[in-house]
Amino acid sequence: MPRVPAPVYVVTVAAGGERSGCLVGFASQCSISPPRFMVWLSVRNHTYRTAGGATHLAVHVLDRDRCGAAELFGGETGDQVDKFARVDRRPSADGSPLLTEACAWFVGRIETRIDGGDHVGFLPAPTEVSPPVRTTPALLRYDDVKEIDPGKPA
Repeated sequence: MPRVPAPVYVVTVAAGGERSGCLVGFASQCSISPPRFMVWLSVRNHTYRTAGGATHLAVHVLDRDRCGAAELFGGETGDQVDKFARVDRRPSADGSPLLTEACAWFVGRIETRIDGGDHVGFLPAPTEVSPPVRTTPALLRYDDVKEIDPGKPA
């Protein structure tokens, strides 16, 4: 399939006393009313396993000029590294980790999960959103991160 240079996101989740997060390239708004955004997580991923027991997840929008979080969350695996020890963060109302370097984010209650093969779709209904962005950021896109060696194969 052709690859369009779409935005990438960092997804974080907390469940069962564990935190996890990863760089996500398969994600998109999928409904206006009600507002919904589908996030696809690789079944091989630590974040997927943690999200299996979660009620909420957080989706972070990154600015192209600040891609340290993309390198960390895309190039390391939570099976071996505590990524959250290396970033500034705070908990959301439900306990999902929020990355302070993100230019925008939202937290959503997971409404459903959809099997898509080697990825599973998570459909969060927004429960908490970041303050409005004052200027439109240059979004971090796939072409900006394609050279990152993944922490775990997708």
